[in-house]
Amino acid sequence: MRQPPNMQQMMKQVQKMQEDMLEAQEALKHEEVEASAGGGMVTVKATGAGEIIEIKIDPKAIDPDDPELLQDLVLAAVNEALRSAQALAQSKLGGSLGSLGIPGLS
Repeated sequence: MRQPPNMQQMMKQVQKMQEDMLEAQEALKHEEVEASAGGGMVTVKATGAGEIIEIKIDPKAIDPDDPELLQDLVLAAVNEALRSAQALAQSKLGGSLGSLGIPGLS
């Protein structure tokens, strides 16, 4: 027969998990990811929290006759930087919920 969970112990685990998550989220604000498009013609940096902090555009990417190319390069680089930031956050925060052993939260 399975024993009921110790609620006090479970609450301590939840509180510890919340503290760990806050620390990890704060740390993500200071980590950076970088992505580029067009062979490095557009480079984007983002924090692990998903904030875009820098966009660099090579002057060769600026063609007044083809603004759509530059738009596409910027969009591609930003999306890739955001995906990288999300992957970084998932790697840092993803396992936290599973440590409680509560079904459905892992």
